Amino acid sequence: MKFYLAGPMTGIPDLNFPRFHEEAARLRALGHEIVNPAELNPTSNDWLECMRIDIRELVMCDGVAMLAGWRKSRGATLEHDIGMRLGLQVIEAADLVEPA
Repeated sequence: MKFYLAGPMTGIPDLNFPRFHEEAARLRALGHEIVNPAELNPTSNDWLECMRIDIRELVMCDGVAMLAGWRKSRGATLEHDIGMRLGLQVIEAADLVEPA
């Protein structure tokens, strides 16, 4: 499956990129195709610009994999809501443990 990886970035050291990259690598090793916003926006700090890029990619996915702490993130809660409203599979990333 193709999953968009959603989680907190703002206010976290290095925008939480190390955690995003770690989880993307784990999920890819399980055979999933992963859209990682840390790869989509490696240098931009403009929240709206990033969300425009991220949401465009999210809607092309089969599901949204949520990182721990997503409920405290303005962007991740928006991504969760979009995924739910579109009828995508929305799941905690940690629950993805079986090969695709």
